[in-house]
Amino acid sequence: MSMRSTLLAMTLALLSACAVQPTRSSQTTAAMQGDAARPAQAAGWVRSELYFGVGADDGVADRPQDAPIGQAQWRAFLDKEVTPRFPDGLTVFDAYGQWMFRGAPAPNRLKTKVLVILHQDTPQHRADIEAIRLAWKQATGHQSVLWARIPVEVSF
Repeated sequence: MSMRSTLLAMTLALLSACAVQPTRSSQTTAAMQGDAARPAQAAGWVRSELYFGVGADDGVADRPQDAPIGQAQWRAFLDKEVTPRFPDGLTVFDAYGQWMFRGAPAPNRLKTKVLVILHQDTPQHRADIEAIRLAWKQATGHQSVLWARIPVEVSF
């Protein structure tokens, strides 16, 4: 056996001795834990995402977009329509959106607010989400507010 082969064999033997086998505790999945106010994992919850157009359309539209929705108007809408229905909390992301109208040669693009609410999947909460969508359309004249619902596991 050559010197190079001997060194390679010794290096491999030393490295294999250093390898650590995973322990049972590192292979287990952490359980969702609660706190004193909500002591258990919350089952039956969903993540509702609502997409609100707030910027002026940039593209070809069937109708002209009203003026962009300002920060003050958005905050007033949250205070009046969203927070009373979901006082425990919510998250808002600034985003950019685009979509293609049927038959249009190019997409429309505009600034967007994404409202994320984690809530129990109950008839009342679904009605609250629908009321928020309707209030936005009435307040702005927009045709739609996209709603996506995703089942989630939550823990507080």
